[in-house]
Amino acid sequence: MVDLNPSASYSLKIELEIPNRPGALASIMSTIASVGGSLGDIALLQRNLKYTQRELTVDAASDEQGEKIIEAIKNLPRVKILSYSDRTFAIHQGGKISVESKLPLHSQSDLAMAYTPGVGRICRAIAENPEQVYNLTIKSNTVAVVTDGSAVLGLGNLGGEASLPVMEGKALLFKEFAEIDAFPIALNTQDTEEIIKTIKHIAPVFGGVNLEDIAAPRCFAIEQRLRQELDIPVFHDDQHGTAIVVLGALYNALKLVGKTLAEVKIVINGAGAAGIAISLLLRQAGASNIVLCDSQGIISTKRNHLNPEKQQFAVEDSGNLAEAMRDADIFLGVSAPGVVTPEMVYSMAKQPIVFAMANPIPEIQPELVYDNVAVMATGRSDYPNQINNVLAFPGVFRGALDCRASAITTNMYLEAAKAIAALVDDADLDREHIIPSVFDHRVATAVATAVCLAAEKDNVARKTNSKQNQ
Repeated sequence: MVDLNPSASYSLKIELEIPNRPGALASIMSTIASVGGSLGDIALLQRNLKYTQRELTVDAASDEQGEKIIEAIKNLPRVKILSYSDRTFAIHQGGKISVESKLPLHSQSDLAMAYTPGVGRICRAIAENPEQVYNLTIKSNTVAVVTDGSAVLGLGNLGGEASLPVMEGKALLFKEFAEIDAFPIALNTQDTEEIIKTIKHIAPVFGGVNLEDIAAPRCFAIEQRLRQELDIPVFHDDQHGTAIVVLGALYNALKLVGKTLAEVKIVINGAGAAGIAISLLLRQAGASNIVLCDSQGIISTKRNHLNPEKQQFAVEDSGNLAEAMRDADIFLGVSAPGVVTPEMVYSMAKQPIVFAMANPIPEIQPELVYDNVAVMATGRSDYPNQINNVLAFPGVFRGALDCRASAITTNMYLEAAKAIAALVDDADLDREHIIPSVFDHRVATAVATAVCLAAEKDNVARKTNSKQNQ
């Protein structure tokens, strides 16, 4: 494995005092670089004839490297560290989201309309016509982000409380990218029936449910049941958000190499929520040669005790991941760090496409095979072609809420993927640009429009959105 690049996720703020003489700052910069740190902003706090005080922003690749950077600076003569802090922990202090009032309350009459007694008239109106809840409450623009904390990022089963920073982050992304009010709900149970029952009980508040970080195979049963028993969209982002973005990126990658989904051999490593969902969506999009692997190798009909989700992709061949990858056109990794070697990539077909999406450390470091692949993508923001779910879920829910969809369909996924791919013009398409930036303001709108139109075709839209049809 090669060293990871420094990242803002391990960013330090360091305040220090140094002698006011030529070269003093340069020596600090050199020291930071010598232990692998990446220097960002430098701010002058104060200066006199003897010393200067500065604030530095430094990115590291890990907690351990951050500690080495601090120690290296401390060992410099006549340099005094005044304070240092972890910038990522700092931005999470007190949480990342809040609830704000949309109405001024400056007088007794304001209060009488917003709350009692005037609010009673609104309650009666909804009781007489339940559809009015979408017009007279937050339901039309509110999504529940629900987890049981059993599969938090790539960290495992951390439980509800430890999952909360991720759920808050998801709510923040909903607001920033699609103007949706989302609320984090971390459950203190990992029992399938209890989770289903709880979500059904809180559903009156929300226009949609985004399931998050729930371990497989439990996540499949939860999503399926909720889709059957609720009349609002239910979307498991770890499954379908990932699948949508992967398919969108693959459309453009295949365009570059002149191949089609119908003809390529695709190897997917990781048979959890994301791997199964990607396999299903690729099959719906026209892929016919999919080899799904888990930690034991190829999902084969010769293996016993396969769960139903894996069983539907079982093939006659058996073997390990290296054997599966021989002559493959595409490798998609949603599994574990370092499980792919350069030799395994060299054994693939000509112009191979490799999406190594394990986070934070991919299945294979891009630097090891960059010159031997046609297209390389990862889940990281510091490499080209980041496969990031934020390209999908804000627009999917924006569209579903706008047309008041009763469900989310496979056709909505497919159209969302096509919309993402279409945002990369042919003139801009190259091996390092197969997918739009997460900060491309067009993405959520394009996805929402595609989702609305698909919902109408699938007869799950309960409201024609005039904005989408103009």
